[in-house]
Amino acid sequence: MKYLALIASLTLAAPAIAGQCPMDMSKIDAAMEEASLSDAEMTKVKELRALGEEQHEAGDHAASVATLAEAKDMLGIN
Repeated sequence: MKYLALIASLTLAAPAIAGQCPMDMSKIDAAMEEASLSDAEMTKVKELRALGEEQHEAGDHAASVATLAEAKDMLGIN
């Protein structure tokens, strides 16, 4: 029964997580324009941003959220 409840909650949460990815990508794009990062750090942020978008498009929204969160951390944004 616990597993059924977990599956149900994850299924219901999936659309919310999926909608978060595009918002995170927009925040990252805007922050990159103003960021004061080294070239290596900016390259890493761009790689994470691209990977997050690929994961989102592949339907792996939990991985996308985690990847994009790492990029946002590097940029110092929420």
